[in-house]
Amino acid sequence: MDKVFHLQTPISAEDVSSLKSGDRVSISGTVYTARDAAHRRLFELIEAGKELPIPIDGQIIYYVGPSPAPPGRPIGAAGPTTSYRMDPFAPKLLELGLRGMIGKGKRSKEVQDAMVKYKGVYMAAIGGAGALMARAVKAARVVAYEELGPEAIRELKVENLPAIVVNDTFGNDLYVEGREKYRKDAA
Repeated sequence: MDKVFHLQTPISAEDVSSLKSGDRVSISGTVYTARDAAHRRLFELIEAGKELPIPIDGQIIYYVGPSPAPPGRPIGAAGPTTSYRMDPFAPKLLELGLRGMIGKGKRSKEVQDAMVKYKGVYMAAIGGAGALMARAVKAARVVAYEELGPEAIRELKVENLPAIVVNDTFGNDLYVEGREKYRKDAA
């Protein structure tokens, strides 16, 4: 069985530099949620030189808009959203020390280049398995932009949140490498 890398947030440049595309990770600690509307607001604060409502350095942002929490649970279904919508904002956040992003789908060349330059990784979560992902969430609270509803920024306390490294600090892309491996194996 493949090795699973255990990450405890906050994470360092050295932590992410040890990861390669295709690696399985298990994340514990604090993870922040944010989707496109929240990213737009964060970017406006950055451009205005104002303080952000969450720490960025060493953090992981999970691109998710969870459903309401059922009784007795901290959060509802928490499946990933499509990541490319955050691409206009990700390079600046990586420059500020963001170390990880979790979502689904491909990232732009600009985001991939920023991950190499600033030492960050992009990880994929299991799309369509929001209930499974939610099981790793032990506590959740809105920390910014409550009026955005599911797109508000939340602070999640997670234990063993599963993900797979897609883009690493070396410029590798699992989506490209996986297709090439499949073609070779099928030939």
